[in-house]
Amino acid sequence: MSDTTGGEVLARMLKAEGVEVVFGIIDGTYFGFYSALKREGIRLITPRHEASGVHAAAAYARLTGRLGVCMASNGPGVANILPGLVVEEAEGNRVLCITSARRTGAMYPLRTGTYQGFDQEAVIGAFAKWSRAVPSFDRLPELARAALRACWNGRPGVVHLDVPENLMNGKVAVSPAILAPAAYRRTAPQGVDAAQVEQAADLLLRADMPVIHAGSGVLHARAFDALQAVAELLEAPVTTSWSARGVISETSPLAIPMTHVKLNSIVRNDADAALILGSRVGETDWWGKPPYWRAPAEQPTVQVDIDDRSIGANKPVTVGINADVGVFLAALRARLEARRGEIRPAARRERMKRYRTLMARYQAKLDQPLATSGSPLHPAHVGTACGRLFPAESPFIADGGNTAVWAMFYHQVRAHGRLLSTFKMGMLGAGMGQALGAAVAAPDVPVCCVIGDGAAGMHPQEIESAVRHKLRIIFIVLCDRQWGMVKINQSFALKPLKMLLRKRLAPDENLWADLGEMDFARIAQAMGAHAERVSDPENLSHAISRALATGGPALIHVDVDPVAHMWAPGLVHFKAMHQEPKGK
Repeated sequence: MSDTTGGEVLARMLKAEGVEVVFGIIDGTYFGFYSALKREGIRLITPRHEASGVHAAAAYARLTGRLGVCMASNGPGVANILPGLVVEEAEGNRVLCITSARRTGAMYPLRTGTYQGFDQEAVIGAFAKWSRAVPSFDRLPELARAALRACWNGRPGVVHLDVPENLMNGKVAVSPAILAPAAYRRTAPQGVDAAQVEQAADLLLRADMPVIHAGSGVLHARAFDALQAVAELLEAPVTTSWSARGVISETSPLAIPMTHVKLNSIVRNDADAALILGSRVGETDWWGKPPYWRAPAEQPTVQVDIDDRSIGANKPVTVGINADVGVFLAALRARLEARRGEIRPAARRERMKRYRTLMARYQAKLDQPLATSGSPLHPAHVGTACGRLFPAESPFIADGGNTAVWAMFYHQVRAHGRLLSTFKMGMLGAGMGQALGAAVAAPDVPVCCVIGDGAAGMHPQEIESAVRHKLRIIFIVLCDRQWGMVKINQSFALKPLKMLLRKRLAPDENLWADLGEMDFARIAQAMGAHAERVSDPENLSHAISRALATGGPALIHVDVDPVAHMWAPGLVHFKAMHQEPKGK
């Protein structure tokens, strides 16, 4: 028996769980932990800000299906990590956050005047899936197992384990047994009741025109092939939540991409049955209500979710199934194959032809700005050029207000689960950290991070992190030197008629909406990255090609037309999305 630190116990438990990488900034309060990570062969990726570490861990988890682990030191480190934890809990990504705390005796309860101390367990516990502080060394393995159990139980989210520094670094003459994961948590996905699968099959086979609506639960279940197979058997159109874009390739003839917002409403109103998979059917899904969806009485619905609190929460269901989406889809596929003769595809095929015609008509309108060649360039060119020059398997990250909208509307997701953003929170600056995690998760392809200058200005230091860790990231910063999404809304509030006629206000008519010059290319070069500044479509394409050829981190500063950038596609739909639907 040898002396063991609490940090070493944690590192060995993570190793047993198959963890290969942790994201976070080092600090003496958990030296016992991160030094043990090195001994256990676990890689440590160190960003320049704790919040970036959370976003990196979440992106890694989302792309790989594995557990994302991040860490932060007591007091200010935990304060820095909070914004990232709030976002990734909302996004539903599987993240374990390990924090240090001041020593026992000064914490829990907090002693008056304690330096760098606050109730970290309670603050994170107010929004996270699970949050506990370890009171003593002998309870560390028990609570660490409970944390890991919470990570894999139900809907993914943020789990927090807080360990006082004296337990993390102090040595004890014990060596706790490290159990295999199967000894303390479920390692197989949650099963499904066969009778409910049969009910779902009956409902979908009776329908003339069913629709499948997929949420990010499909992504976390890695159920891409099963979803495609079920959609093809039913010959049913597939819509997705914003966060689930890519669970079915948008090149599939059955895919109805979210960027075709009006068409999504048409499809959901045409459908006389709905199969909802791993989606809460929240605000960005119009709460599942008319006039964006057919009335519940006319649209029998099957909803499948790992979290039973989501079933029927916003849209009434006919059959509610609490199960892993992948397990359900595999079972449904088997039943549909056995009952293939009952499927009536003729009407569905005609509807799909109509939908493809509508999509082509809208796409032609969307493509019109691509005919422009002026400088500064039209932002439509950026997503299009990235789609043409990056491999289909490259993770694609969209961050910013209008920048994210332009990127989303001009990017077709061809490979499964490769689109990253903060779909539920719209968190500016998260993309810099997400790019780090994506590059670790997908080292064989370059990562494309399209980000606005406002968002990039929040965490530009992570360019150095990419350089230091030799990560293949191309940051493409769209610079309009304004808070564009805010500015267009503000302008309409101030002078709506002038905005309709002139598309912009005079410089002195807006209120604090403009930003100063930041040359991101020079900033990136100062951090050791390859960088260029461009302002027209042809040079953009050449710059992307050169950046890809470097094989390392690079940044392209893109000067975009500030007026065109304000008028991002679909903004009217986003505005309507925040209003309660008026249908019954």
